[in-house]
Amino acid sequence: MATTPEVEEFGKELVELVRDLAIRSSDVMLRPDTKGPTAKRLREAAQNCTPVEFAKLVVPQVVDDAVFYLLDAIDNEHIKLSFTASNGKTVDLYTEGHAELGGWYLGKWIEKYTKERYVDDTADLKARLAAGWEPWNPDNKGEEK
Repeated sequence: MATTPEVEEFGKELVELVRDLAIRSSDVMLRPDTKGPTAKRLREAAQNCTPVEFAKLVVPQVVDDAVFYLLDAIDNEHIKLSFTASNGKTVDLYTEGHAELGGWYLGKWIEKYTKERYVDDTADLKARLAAGWEPWNPDNKGEEK
């Protein structure tokens, strides 16, 4: 069965905006010059873990990247999707998501709903912010209140 031009366009957008960006993001995480807690954790694991242990760390990260880029494409109106909830109500994800789906996914949905492996590489930052640290304030010099 042949697809329609519209379905082909969706497939193209899905591959370019979700799959390809997730792969590029994962590749960047493994570069030695990439800073940040996730990149550091993955590089250290690549050197110190068995291939199976490393795969167990990488798989959730790659999945989360792919899901994030799908939500980011929705947030930026590159891919327009609606969702029908269990109550039967259908919503436009861009409109109802307020261009925050990707942030909500990474910032709370994974931790709140996952039943699988998850490492929160921002837990230290969240704790510092909760303790009153204001990274934008030049007077606090990186210290908590």
